[in-house]
Amino acid sequence: MGKNFGRKAVMAGCIGMAAVALLVTVLTLQGILALGSGQERTQDDAVGEEEKAIRTATDGNWGLSFQNKGSAPTANATSEYLKKYNAYYIGNEKSKEKTIYLTFDAGYENGYTAVLLDVLKEEKVPAAFFVVGNFIEENPELVKRMTAEGHIVGNHTMHHPDMSAIADEAGFRKEMSELEDAYRAATGEKMLKFYRPPQGKYSEKNLEMANAMGYTTVFWSLAYVDWLQDSQPSREDALNLLNKRIHPGAIVLLHSTSKTNAEILQELLQGWKAQGYTFHSISELGVGKV
Repeated sequence: MGKNFGRKAVMAGCIGMAAVALLVTVLTLQGILALGSGQERTQDDAVGEEEKAIRTATDGNWGLSFQNKGSAPTANATSEYLKKYNAYYIGNEKSKEKTIYLTFDAGYENGYTAVLLDVLKEEKVPAAFFVVGNFIEENPELVKRMTAEGHIVGNHTMHHPDMSAIADEAGFRKEMSELEDAYRAATGEKMLKFYRPPQGKYSEKNLEMANAMGYTTVFWSLAYVDWLQDSQPSREDALNLLNKRIHPGAIVLLHSTSKTNAEILQELLQGWKAQGYTFHSISELGVGKV
């Protein structure tokens, strides 16, 4: 697969991610308006809203609403619901332990992955890199380094499509298995079965099929708009937002293509450590076996 095609496919997906970011903003504003409306919400109202949120999530985009600094966001699907399919967006919500699960989406190489790996090695922080086909094909040495240094290389599909539009099992398996084959060709090893839906788009059927293939589906509870190459966030804005929204059990999503992320990663990790956070592998979340 050509480099230009791979980048175009991933950038098209990033437009979808922008829509998710907009959804987060809308959900947050809705939450604020609801709190200020003075209307009483009954338990039945809450249950109805939860069921509506789950229906929305299983046929659309992953979405989050951040309400309070330092607290976990509200997602449009509950942890209990997702766990039925061996899927996660956050660690143990009942625990107050300050754990972080650091992940990167790697749609293509933009010159920063080696820098990120250097920082992770120096700070002794495990991470997961969710890669697509063109990344493996064009950067086998980086993929080998990820594995050699103890990081998980996860499945972000071969071509980065909207997986929610793929309802047939054969098509779904093809996207997943082709990436497994590319990983094996590059490393000589089997890929660990951790999956992240491109653009955060998925369906309930997708969750079922991924689970049937032995995959742990990994969403996220903290991300920000870091993928726009012509509009990178400033160092100050990025650190401020990520520090404001970090929370116990966070599954953090950063993009390895981001210049800002490469610049701030060491300061970010050191700052979280200073707040008492420890870093854990996503292998602690679910099955994810070979």
